[in-house]
Amino acid sequence: MSPLPPAACALRSAWVHRHQRRPQGKTARPMVHTVATRLKHNLKNIECQNNILSYKDAGHFLPSYPWRTRSPLFQPALQVSPVLKPEPVTEPLSSTGPSVTLRLLATSDVHGHILAQDYFTGQDDSPVGLARLATIVAQARAQAGPENCLLLDNGDFLQGTPLTDLTARPGNGWRGRHPVIRAMNLMGYDAAALGNHEFNFGLDWLCDTLSQAKFPVLCANAVRATGTTPLEDTPFVPPVTILTRHLRAADGGCHDIQIGLIGLIPPQVAGWDHAHLAGCLTTRDMVETARHWVPALRARGADLVVVLAHSGIDPGADRPGMENAARALARVPGIDALIAGHSHRVFPGPDHAGTEGADVARGTLHGVPCVKTGYAASHLGQIDLHLRRDTRGWQVTGHAVTLRPADGVPPCPRLTRALVRAHAHTLRLTDRVLGETRAPLHSYLALVRDDPGLALVNAAQAAALAEAIRNTPHAALPLLSACAPFKTGGRGGPNHFTDIPAGPLRLRNIADLYGFPNTLCGLLITGAELRDWLERAAICFNRITPGAPGQALLDPTVPGHVFDVIEGLSYAIDLTSPARYDLDGALASPQARRIRGLTHRGRPVADSDRFVIATNSYRAWGGGPFRPLAEGRLIHQSTRPIRDLIADHVARPGPIAPMPPGAWRLAPLPDTSVTIDTGPGLRAYPQEIEALGAQDHGVTDKGFLRLVLPLARATRPSLANPPTAAYIRR
Repeated sequence: MSPLPPAACALRSAWVHRHQRRPQGKTARPMVHTVATRLKHNLKNIECQNNILSYKDAGHFLPSYPWRTRSPLFQPALQVSPVLKPEPVTEPLSSTGPSVTLRLLATSDVHGHILAQDYFTGQDDSPVGLARLATIVAQARAQAGPENCLLLDNGDFLQGTPLTDLTARPGNGWRGRHPVIRAMNLMGYDAAALGNHEFNFGLDWLCDTLSQAKFPVLCANAVRATGTTPLEDTPFVPPVTILTRHLRAADGGCHDIQIGLIGLIPPQVAGWDHAHLAGCLTTRDMVETARHWVPALRARGADLVVVLAHSGIDPGADRPGMENAARALARVPGIDALIAGHSHRVFPGPDHAGTEGADVARGTLHGVPCVKTGYAASHLGQIDLHLRRDTRGWQVTGHAVTLRPADGVPPCPRLTRALVRAHAHTLRLTDRVLGETRAPLHSYLALVRDDPGLALVNAAQAAALAEAIRNTPHAALPLLSACAPFKTGGRGGPNHFTDIPAGPLRLRNIADLYGFPNTLCGLLITGAELRDWLERAAICFNRITPGAPGQALLDPTVPGHVFDVIEGLSYAIDLTSPARYDLDGALASPQARRIRGLTHRGRPVADSDRFVIATNSYRAWGGGPFRPLAEGRLIHQSTRPIRDLIADHVARPGPIAPMPPGAWRLAPLPDTSVTIDTGPGLRAYPQEIEALGAQDHGVTDKGFLRLVLPLARATRPSLANPPTAAYIRR
């Protein structure tokens, strides 16, 4: 093998640099071991040809799919060299040249859902998961011919269930491959892109996990260091790749086609996982990055360019640094197909009806074929690109975009058998009893009244922060805590709710209650900033007209996890006022104010009052419509997931001392009622429906239970609506 070119040396140096930057005091394996693990995966299979790094034998990665061929690993900076122009065509082309169909099969936002197992409830009847999609993938390959198919993932695959978040975490006794990587290797993925949740457990863990993958994992805009342009950036993982495939044409002939792939991620990830990424990674705008890399891929000889954008479809105007930039990316010249995601919606379909440039029937954004596959491996995306070669090369002459649902499809037996050990290990972990709850914890009414589950989370956060700042001047300030419900139906469907029955409280219940590996942050905050925080949280409600019956309470475009509840305060939400902010956090109605009567321990909160607040890392750094952390306000940053803090809080001996109830409420409106669609599981708690004065109006065509709720009176705590988590016992 020839000596590695400068780009490979830079890649090697970047990995060494990562370990040299480890914070002092952390225990780690010897640096050389981790670097060697990474190089064993990437560098031993690389050869140097014309200053291009290429996988020496991609077939080595996927022995069960022998049709796979060499897979060039595109490296930054090298691809803009004047010598890297498209190679000249060596055979005559004509307008009546051969035609082929390339089938792109895509997943996104799998979030660790592999088997037909709901680890939160302990049931094995989950209608989603990669095991079901594996069956569809096999069918799709058989229909189109396996050599004409690419299987791609668009990010957020490594996090999301106890199988990934508990079993695959260091220190939990699991010594096998990461279960998701094992599944993706078996399914024969051709490439994947990083999503924001891949970074939740830190860079060391991520690097070790990706070293197990038998396919390239891409990200072009989360990099070690930025250069003058994206092409000169120092990469974290390969930004792009070119796959060469031998496609079979309708006439039976085989034709080589080079498919360029680029991975993109919301630039906000640098803030969302600040504890893991600060000083190690920086991000660029997705559209800016694509504008440089797409022509570079073409210059290297890519016949087609497919963008793996872990990004949703924002109906608003284009702007720098967009989180959901799929529409803006579709306008970048030279892109032939787009895989989108991140927002957990599906496309094509009615979710994006009325969005400018979106054809929800044909599956295009500004004419570019696009697919978005929802959440938890609920759908397989399929884009068929019909290609014809003429004097200009291969051209897209047509397309078909399809979503293939997992529900009702039998799981793949081979994949299920391969994960038996990991599955059994997860069940043992999640079945561990931590304590006992005397009353059920559920999220069916978390957007209507004070929620006991949120009170428990807030109590655990507050206790952990109080201990962390105990010997500091900040301990004298009033302590608050903010959290939001993660499972409130919506796009997740009528079963997407937390429902923990009274009785033993197990580790899987804690994972159900707090579904993300966010870490704890402690912030200094003023009364004015608290009021603004609550205004942003209250955008989840529609504006309500006084005196009108049956108005929809919730804005379906706003996810429930935006609704932060701040324990330690008392306040009312005036629904007659418009929302002050929009979902992007932009000021929508400058004169609007929904938060009324904000008090702390019975005293009105003044703008100049100072507090300490416990919150999660995602929110602290501006996740959702919230402002990012102001400079100098961070007083504590934990590296432990909040889920662990809750488990510790529940398991410790002695009585739990939760914070005083937040006592937030919807401001009463005479002769006015609203409707809310919640989970049908709420019918198991009729006393809670009665306590609200609500009426059961049956199940909707989408499976939700519809309640009609009068707003004539404020909801008060009761046995059915307990104000705190004081009923937890060991």
